[in-house]
Amino acid sequence: MPRLLLSGFEPFGGSTVNPSAAVVDAFGIEGVPGAEVQVVCLPVVGGIGVGSAFARLASVVEAFAPDTIVSFGEAAEATHVRFERVAINVRDDRIPDNAGVQLVDQPILLEGSVAHFASLPLRTMRDACEGEGVPAMLSNSAGTFLCNELMYRTLDAMATRRWPTVTRGGFVHVPQLPEQVARRGGVSMRLDQVMVGLRASLLTLSEPLG
Repeated sequence: MPRLLLSGFEPFGGSTVNPSAAVVDAFGIEGVPGAEVQVVCLPVVGGIGVGSAFARLASVVEAFAPDTIVSFGEAAEATHVRFERVAINVRDDRIPDNAGVQLVDQPILLEGSVAHFASLPLRTMRDACEGEGVPAMLSNSAGTFLCNELMYRTLDAMATRRWPTVTRGGFVHVPQLPEQVARRGGVSMRLDQVMVGLRASLLTLSEPLG
């Protein structure tokens, strides 16, 4: 049975909610048929030190030994569920993280690869989401804030075999929730609609690995 680790992020940027946290909370309760599931909500803190998102994720990877990691994050401007293809080696923050750190034009890893590509079956996942009537797309930019950093560090840990059990990993951005629009403006998607698409997407990962 595949071992699936799902991560989301705590609220940030003045919002009191984060749809990615709600997503992993829901999957923590209902699971994914055909898979053993572990979920974690991460701090919106960069780097690798104590209290960072990556350190928290790494601790769960060590304890759970997943074969697949799917991380979720919020994209306030998104009109679709976005399946991210690539993470780039840069932090260029529009706002500070929740530790008050704001980096500009800084590499994530000084001697790291320029980019890492997701190893999830993204097109299959996107098609499954769309098949449920939920707007979905492949995206070629995960941004330059914590979502991109977490995706990059995760894929780098896989590429360098620091996490030997993990064979598939990637990142999915979800739109903001309707209750966030009242304060921020913009577009949104209801959580129940997002979950319909994500359930179908994650089912594509529940087949036993060859």
